[in-house]
Amino acid sequence: MIYYSSNYQSPFGSITLISDGNNLVNLFIEHQKYSENILSSDFVRQENHPVFNTTKKWLDNYFEGTNPPVDHLPLSPVGSDFRQAVWKLVREIPYGQVTAYGEIARQIAQARGIKAMSSQAVGGAIGHNPISIIIPCHRVVGANGNLIGYGGGIEMKIKLLKHEGLDMSGFYAPQKGTAL
Repeated sequence: MIYYSSNYQSPFGSITLISDGNNLVNLFIEHQKYSENILSSDFVRQENHPVFNTTKKWLDNYFEGTNPPVDHLPLSPVGSDFRQAVWKLVREIPYGQVTAYGEIARQIAQARGIKAMSSQAVGGAIGHNPISIIIPCHRVVGANGNLIGYGGGIEMKIKLLKHEGLDMSGFYAPQKGTAL
């Protein structure tokens, strides 16, 4: 399969877009965790592909603060059924709001008819989100407002949340640990 790539210069840094020719399969911020796995592939550079034009227009609107809908974007993130279910719930988090890993775990457990789901499993799925910003994993926080776990880094998570107008006074970034 041939994959195509394009770059987008955002107010927060360079963003790389990857398409399978019909859908957006990856969108990652410069220096994002796990992007090295994607970058090891060969891509055909194609700046003006229709998928990229649509995505870049969405990104323009997002960074202008218009909160564009994502339902018209041709997204096709690659992942297991579990990861797909998590990413679907993450897409439903409204602009300027957050939810906790534990809440998503509760929703997944309820949908699957099981007693409980691990917040850590949800965190793993969110941490491997292949379409950052559009699948807004930056809107997922830890218990008690802990700003843990964002592939683009905690500082980028804070920038995105502030950009969306979230009052950051009730949140804190961990000073040490594995979730940085």
